[in-house]
Amino acid sequence: MTDKTPDFITEGDGFATVALVRGLKLDGATVKSVRMREPTVADQLAIDNVAGQAAKEIALLANLCEVKPADLQALTLKDYGRLQVAFSRFIA
Repeated sequence: MTDKTPDFITEGDGFATVALVRGLKLDGATVKSVRMREPTVADQLAIDNVAGQAAKEIALLANLCEVKPADLQALTLKDYGRLQVAFSRFIA
């Protein structure tokens, strides 16, 4: 079984660019893709004190994409799901 990269993800060396359907508002502009870097153990440790599983995940993904957690909270679930898929490819 091959692990085909989804069409909405472009993988690079230590990062993934994720195309978004609706986009993400950053500084008043809508961006249609975000770049997620590969997570480290330090990233995992950084969210230890965040309460709640969903809040931990949002904090981690926001850190990896270099955006604020509040920015990710405004995403549609479809776009957020794309970030989850990209993250899962780093840890699989």
